[in-house]
Amino acid sequence: MNRIILITLKGIFRDRIFQGIMALSVLFLFIPSAASLSMRQVVELSTTLSLSLISFIMLLLAVFLGATSIWKDIERRYTFSVLSLPISRSTYLLGRFLGIAIFMLITALFLGSIAMISIKVASLIYPPARPLLWSAIVAAIFFDALKYIVVVAVAMMLATVSTSFFLPIFGSVSTYLVGTITQQVYDYLQTPSAQKAVSAAVRNVAQLLYYLVPNLNSFDLKVNAIYAIPLNPSGLFLTVIYFVVYIGILLAVSAILFGRREMK
Repeated sequence: MNRIILITLKGIFRDRIFQGIMALSVLFLFIPSAASLSMRQVVELSTTLSLSLISFIMLLLAVFLGATSIWKDIERRYTFSVLSLPISRSTYLLGRFLGIAIFMLITALFLGSIAMISIKVASLIYPPARPLLWSAIVAAIFFDALKYIVVVAVAMMLATVSTSFFLPIFGSVSTYLVGTITQQVYDYLQTPSAQKAVSAAVRNVAQLLYYLVPNLNSFDLKVNAIYAIPLNPSGLFLTVIYFVVYIGILLAVSAILFGRREMK
């Protein structure tokens, strides 16, 4: 498995994806200048723009890498040569996933470091009204990486049954969009007004989606980072447990589906 992880990382760097990320990271240099237009909340806006840019880049990587990794291997017939070795399909799949997940964490570390430099520069030029909570900023970046690793797992699960990259790409994007609003929809449906306005069938379907689709909103700590709100350790711990369990379920389902797939 270690060999597959290394091959996955080398393949990603060979595709010059990281060079593209470095090119996009130049945008962080302009964030303090853009945030200065806010006049009153320069540091808050700098933090918002920095975290949003990280989130955008990570989403592109999660969708692209998760959707095309297995598909490209099958198209190039690389999968056939690997699976001819004494290695199971589940090991191959897990190695691919771990390689991409490690790359996502490396990317988060790289982009997060540049973002924090940008935020620090903005705070030196425009001292904020409230002190920066660096632990919240670091946690927001780390949990953002975990969120997109979940998206990678969803994309790879869809790729195990798809013959093209369209289903994994659009399926993972749809999952991301739905996963960011499931908590708000669920909370609304529990209100008395929703109980009267929404039919029981719609509430049941919404509740089913709430439990099936990943709750990506729980990984969002941008508000804590922007407004220096103290973190809730127990909430973070539960989110990590949720991440581990949900990833485990996705990988187990992916292994079953990939194990039954016919290679032609």
